[in-house]
Amino acid sequence: MSDIAIYWFRDDLRLNDLAGLTAAAERGPVVALYIWDEKVSEEWRIGSASRWWLHKSLAALEAALTEQGIPLTLRSGNTATVLEEVCRSVNAKAVYCSRQYQPWAGQLEQSLRDSLSQHDVELKRYPGTLLHEPEAVATGAGTPFKVFTPFWRACLRRPDPQMPLATPTLSPCPTPVQSETLKSWNLLPTQPNWAHGWEDLWCPGEDGAHAALEQFLAHHVIDYGDGRDIPSARSTSRLSPYLRFGNLSPRQVWHAAQASKVFEPEASSATDKFLSEIGWREFCYHLLFHFPTMPDEAFNPKFSYFPWGTDQQRLTAWQRGQTGYPIVDAGMRELWATGFMHNRVRMVVASFLTKHLLLHWREGESWFWDCLLDADLASNACGWQWVGGSGADASPYFRIFNPIAQGEKFDKAGAYTRQWVPELQSLPDKFLHKPWEAPTEVLAQAGVSLGENYPSPIVDHKTAREAALGAYATLKTLSV
Repeated sequence: MSDIAIYWFRDDLRLNDLAGLTAAAERGPVVALYIWDEKVSEEWRIGSASRWWLHKSLAALEAALTEQGIPLTLRSGNTATVLEEVCRSVNAKAVYCSRQYQPWAGQLEQSLRDSLSQHDVELKRYPGTLLHEPEAVATGAGTPFKVFTPFWRACLRRPDPQMPLATPTLSPCPTPVQSETLKSWNLLPTQPNWAHGWEDLWCPGEDGAHAALEQFLAHHVIDYGDGRDIPSARSTSRLSPYLRFGNLSPRQVWHAAQASKVFEPEASSATDKFLSEIGWREFCYHLLFHFPTMPDEAFNPKFSYFPWGTDQQRLTAWQRGQTGYPIVDAGMRELWATGFMHNRVRMVVASFLTKHLLLHWREGESWFWDCLLDADLASNACGWQWVGGSGADASPYFRIFNPIAQGEKFDKAGAYTRQWVPELQSLPDKFLHKPWEAPTEVLAQAGVSLGENYPSPIVDHKTAREAALGAYATLKTLSV
């Protein structure tokens, strides 16, 4: 007689390429379970934008399971308590899941293994969210990598990731399991519905993930090498939210991209560059796993003594896209309107916050955590520390992006800036990224009134750069 197994969905909201789900299905009937436990992640509770994606992903997963005759059981509360209750209600002898790597994950999984074993229930954990397990990639001395390039080279020397698994055939559990409703979790914004229109921009879930991957590889990857830095171009994959919630596995991305090179060999170089960005995601998880304080503490201990400012007015101006620097404001408004921001612009706005405004990278990390659909603890912490100069393999602190030059270089024709900063729609290209330099008559012709319908710069670039370098100089004498 086959045993009933529970598959505990986490950040792997799909049916394809899920080793744990396949193993559970081979054991016998499956209870598909998702637990909403906000306390498990302590201060890193899922952000507002990510809740929208979670709701849509769970709805898509529920529909996919229903096609196989399997209900998705939704339960909220303490993870250990819920698992024990559901196991007891169906007499399950095993809980299957995919591994997580956040700072709290290992301890949680060990405590669950111990508590479930007291009820003769096994916890069976499988890889599924990375190409390579963090312990499998190390330096020659057996220590964690701290620089991306040698890390990625080491990954590429390893055997290719296994081919993705097909969706298993699932058998329903004969015993009904009590479930809550997705609507009762109130994951979607209502008053106001600030996510209005997001359904036209995104299609969360497994089907949407595969459609996005196929679209990118068929039409856009060939332009990825240069086009990935142009925010108005459709040259990036926009797969990060799908990977964050496991609508898509990195193995699926890897093998689909490698296969595409056979049919479009001229795109091989661009495809490899794209895959190296998947490698950067791996690197971020590698760092988070080995250095779990990274989301909260400077990786470079010297930066614990950096003289960060605390100007709330400047922080609010940055958050609202009201800094007076058009490319910065465009990025922050894109984030608010779509739950996403182009990666080049992410670097520009992060540099502006940490170096022009001298505000702590944790302020930006926190804002992105709440506003990004792809808010991923590893990538978010790594990215902010990289730009802020305090991270592993970080951009040097003295590399200070000039927001004017960045706008002129990567949004030369102004399509991106004009889309998100419509107040400057009629301003000539020459002055678009530095409207304060436009003559009075040019501003008047374009309908721009600085300080009224568009802000004057909240800091002067040259002065801010000198202040940042001065603050950085205070760290040079430290022997930490």
